[in-house]
Amino acid sequence: MGFFKYKAITPAGKPTVGLVEAASEDQASKLLKEKQLFVISLRETSEQSITSRFDKLQKVSFADVVNFTRQLSTMVTAGLSIPDSLNILHTQTTNAVFAQVLSDIERSIVGGGNFGDALSKYPQHFSPIYISLIRAGEASGMLDKVLNQLADTLEAQREFRGKVVGALIYPAIIVVGMVVVVIVMMVVVMPKLTDLYKDFGVQLPVTTQMLITLSNFIIHDWWVVILIIVGISYGFSRWKKTTIGAYTLDAFVLKIPLFGELQKKTILVEFTRTLAMLLSAGIHILDALKILKSSLNNVLYRNAIEDISKRVEKGFQLADTFASHKEFPPIVSQMLKVGEETGKIDDTLLKLSHYFQSETEQMVKGLTTAIEPIIMVVLGVGIGFIVLSVITPIYNLTAQFK
Repeated sequence: MGFFKYKAITPAGKPTVGLVEAASEDQASKLLKEKQLFVISLRETSEQSITSRFDKLQKVSFADVVNFTRQLSTMVTAGLSIPDSLNILHTQTTNAVFAQVLSDIERSIVGGGNFGDALSKYPQHFSPIYISLIRAGEASGMLDKVLNQLADTLEAQREFRGKVVGALIYPAIIVVGMVVVVIVMMVVVMPKLTDLYKDFGVQLPVTTQMLITLSNFIIHDWWVVILIIVGISYGFSRWKKTTIGAYTLDAFVLKIPLFGELQKKTILVEFTRTLAMLLSAGIHILDALKILKSSLNNVLYRNAIEDISKRVEKGFQLADTFASHKEFPPIVSQMLKVGEETGKIDDTLLKLSHYFQSETEQMVKGLTTAIEPIIMVVLGVGIGFIVLSVITPIYNLTAQFK
């Protein structure tokens, strides 16, 4: 995609100049004609409009992909071709970056490519699972059904993530508010009180001296705090990318009370739902497990899936391989055994996903209920400590005047 500078005449007969983004000069001319402009001159340029520069800062969100998939599914089911559907969608989307992506995918398909290969050019926007499902749909001739199922699954994921994040917003707001109050106390209130205490020579208790020391450190040595935070963050990010670091961190996260169990349930929800979708699309179990492994964000589960894949390839029953890994609760192997016997593993996995999602939602509600009183107690203790440290010297000062 390049930028073309044009001079044209509007339908009202007024001259106008501007920039248009297009893949070629012919396409740029076509776009201008669609806007009912009479083109006088048109040439490619390296300039970009301010709007275009801001557009480049946009990101393609998960919500953009979800909405695109649902709209594409509706259009394909109604009988529109993939190129026609993409042409309509890329003109309708409000995200300029995503519009450019869709336009490029459309050109790839029109040029003789297939949909799956066109999507694979943008792995940052479309996951390996997404691309594999599209390819399976194209190969089986059931792209409309795959798109519909994919849209349902993505919408369910978005709703589930929204519930989890929404339930944790209130505790997060309380914590942020508490931090802001403490910073204001340290930076604004304590210096003024310190000057007052010095003027009257008040004997300060240990807690007040601690607050004054902390206040002076934050005011005068704040850069040290920033350097420490940056250094720790950089070191931690490097460490967690190592094999030992990733394994240690992921294992620790799963052992955290309440939060660890919530993380396990969340992984199981996504795993069972996605595996069910892959199998129902006709993807072989070994290929499905390989695709799923790359999408999991916990190394313990990735290692478990890798071992399960190897054992299934050797001829072991799927249920038995899952039973040998403690990362998966017994109900997974039990339900998979039923699915293998009935020949409906995808349906069984979908039911498991609903089961884990229900458990996760209940856990989130319980976690939120448990966190609120804990936060209030911590908040009360912290505020009480600060108030006591501030009021005690003032009380001693008034006692001297009596």
